[in-house]
Amino acid sequence: MSSVTETPLSAEQLNTLPRLIPRKKKAPPPQNSLPVPETPVLPSPPDTSTLQFTEPVRRILSPHDHGLCLSSPTYSLILSFVFSLSESAADRKISSIDLTSTHPSIHQILSILDSIEETVRLCPPADQGGSRFGNPAFRQFIDSITAQSNAWHSDLGLPNASSITEVSTYLHHSLGNRARIDYGSGHELNFIIWLLCLDRLSLLPTSTFPALSLLVFPRYIKLLRKLQSTYYLEPAGSHGVWGLDDYHFLPFLIGASQLLHHPYIRPLSIHNELLLEEEGDEYLYLDMVRFTIASKTVKGLKWTQPLLDDISGAKNWEKVEQGLRRMFVKEVLGKSPVMQHFLFGSLVPAVEGMSVGMVDESEEEVGGELAVEENGAKHVHRDDASGDCCGIKIPSAVAAAQEAMKRGGRDGWRRVPFD
Repeated sequence: MSSVTETPLSAEQLNTLPRLIPRKKKAPPPQNSLPVPETPVLPSPPDTSTLQFTEPVRRILSPHDHGLCLSSPTYSLILSFVFSLSESAADRKISSIDLTSTHPSIHQILSILDSIEETVRLCPPADQGGSRFGNPAFRQFIDSITAQSNAWHSDLGLPNASSITEVSTYLHHSLGNRARIDYGSGHELNFIIWLLCLDRLSLLPTSTFPALSLLVFPRYIKLLRKLQSTYYLEPAGSHGVWGLDDYHFLPFLIGASQLLHHPYIRPLSIHNELLLEEEGDEYLYLDMVRFTIASKTVKGLKWTQPLLDDISGAKNWEKVEQGLRRMFVKEVLGKSPVMQHFLFGSLVPAVEGMSVGMVDESEEEVGGELAVEENGAKHVHRDDASGDCCGIKIPSAVAAAQEAMKRGGRDGWRRVPFD
């Protein structure tokens, strides 16, 4: 076997440094082309003596109508109110609000939400044999809320019967769709518009905004969880797991504002279940993640809410908050499937050139190409101008968890096959 003789290196070669090859710099991450939406100035409340109160109706019936809305003063009013609420919660815990010293209207609103939850107890769900789709008893619940609503709004101090008719419509629609028995970000927006109407009537001055964000809105979310778990409200729309949450959006925006300059909670902290348990009662964002994890039958945000999982990689909460502002503009106000159900009245007016108003959805027949009735609930599949279908049946994940517990099968997480 022959041996290989190595040639020894010369002294010059030993003292010569190898040629340095510069490393290629990493390409900078792509910049978001959408500017961060700013907060428009909130206009002063209008002179109510000049308003002609009316029952709100749908006016966005075409892409042209939607475009007119997006360039209207009403659009700026909504942005201003939502972002002002979010900013009022910046760097504040929920416990920082002293309920005893809050405005009387805050107490009245919280009392209304308590009464709505009591109505749930009086309208128990019908037995539907383990179905995870919407429970028809929800319609009885909505009818009961409508019957009680005038008295609640009269106690709030609304000026007359026509103003009560206009403002109360938004509250009714903030609890879900009576016909389809579903709930989504459009219904959540109706709750915000209800508060906006009260602000326009000078019943909620800007000094109440922190209490609205950190007392009233969390109470509303708690109420909706009760409705979702009792009546199995189906998620409206078809985003599914590709959204932040099956039902809600705005708690994440307000919650990110709460955490803007937190000394130790980072976006990645949402994967720390101990921290979620300890801090979830103080911060809306963490509470939403905690509830999402608890209500899913599959473990892991990367499987159940991949968008939420992706956002956790952001450098800081400022980036998260800015991204959620963009998302609200693009995915809520900018989406026809959401805004085609938006209601316009005198306090939140439509603009000239928009289509003539349509009747309340709860009063019209569910239209489209195919109507199917199952368990007493109509569902429609149709191809509409927006390219989306709001009639696709999407079973509730909350309902799935509830049914699993009824069967005694929620001892552990169900893992996806490839996890």
